[in-house]
Amino acid sequence: MAVIREAFPPRPRPETVGLEEALGRVLSVPVTASEYVPGFDRSTVDGYAVRSADTFGCSDAIPAILTLQGEIAMGEGAGAALAPGCCAAVPTGGAIPAGADAAVMVEYTEDYGDGTIGICKSAAPGTNLIFKGDDVRPGQTVLPAGRRLTAQDIGALAALGVTEVSICARPVVGILSTGDELVPVEAAPAEGQVRDVNSAMLRALAESAGAKVVCYGILRDDEELLGRTLDRALAECDVALISGGSSVGVKDAACRVLAARGEILFHGIAMKPGKPTILGSAGGKPVFGLPGHPVAAFFVSRLFVRPLLDRLQGREPRSYAVPAVLTETVSANHGRAQYMGVFLSEEQGVRYARPIRGKSGLITTLAGSDGWFCIPRDCEGLSAGTAIDVYLYSAD
Repeated sequence: MAVIREAFPPRPRPETVGLEEALGRVLSVPVTASEYVPGFDRSTVDGYAVRSADTFGCSDAIPAILTLQGEIAMGEGAGAALAPGCCAAVPTGGAIPAGADAAVMVEYTEDYGDGTIGICKSAAPGTNLIFKGDDVRPGQTVLPAGRRLTAQDIGALAALGVTEVSICARPVVGILSTGDELVPVEAAPAEGQVRDVNSAMLRALAESAGAKVVCYGILRDDEELLGRTLDRALAECDVALISGGSSVGVKDAACRVLAARGEILFHGIAMKPGKPTILGSAGGKPVFGLPGHPVAAFFVSRLFVRPLLDRLQGREPRSYAVPAVLTETVSANHGRAQYMGVFLSEEQGVRYARPIRGKSGLITTLAGSDGWFCIPRDCEGLSAGTAIDVYLYSAD
């Protein structure tokens, strides 16, 4: 990640969208409140607005007898200030008249039918009230720049009367899938052929990170064709992902094609799966050469491509881990950091992680899994019962 941070600084492009299109987008500027929310003192219960001093010492046996000054309708102003010794009927969410500093639930009152109300439980100042500005005050930063907007954020913006927000434009990711053995997903593979898993998977990963995707189809193992298509992708996109061709075989042309157009930042990562990964820069744009094996491409993309897409949108990459206990012993003696998916379960309050054992070409082994963990490169494995950190896919 240090190489990525140094080579590709954040460069978000702002654009404005309506609130209905803002879910999942990244704010380019902070949102600051220009008004109070709520804009008036309001009750959180159905009952009566009171002056708290008028209720002190009351009980079921000795209720405080207050004069009913009136009833406040939902959606209307509170009207005249509440006089001493009086109360006002108020619904949940209703406005509280000036002079009142508490509300008493209707369950703790008695209506005597003669214009007086018995208060059977005393109320301290502020009981069952939300005061003007308790949520937000003018000048307060509600949402910071770099925040990916959630449903609750949209609700907060609606409460402020915000109809449009300035967000970061989506980076455009070009996906080039290479290999003579690949056929489209809808095709029935002949002997020696496999479906193009990576295009669909990489599209989903990029879109989940807020990017737009352009797929350039399946490219046969032809260096000249790869070069022409990469030139087109670099002209049309912000990031290019080349799936396959990142190894050192005769037909693995990604490294040569990229070197001819820019700079190779690294070729090879001490990780399993994903060792032959390439990162280069062409015209200031990042180009990844990803392993053709789907599981390897998946982990490399989650660990490096997704954080890069966050940075290009002005958002600091974040990941979340939960503690869990390994259910099985896992060996690792490759001299590389080893990444494995897990299924999580819980028994008697203990969270367990069952490692997924499979080879890098078998993406279905990861289907339905909950997260991943890493065995450091200087470790020969982890024993059953070891406490580990599991990074959740759902926490992105």
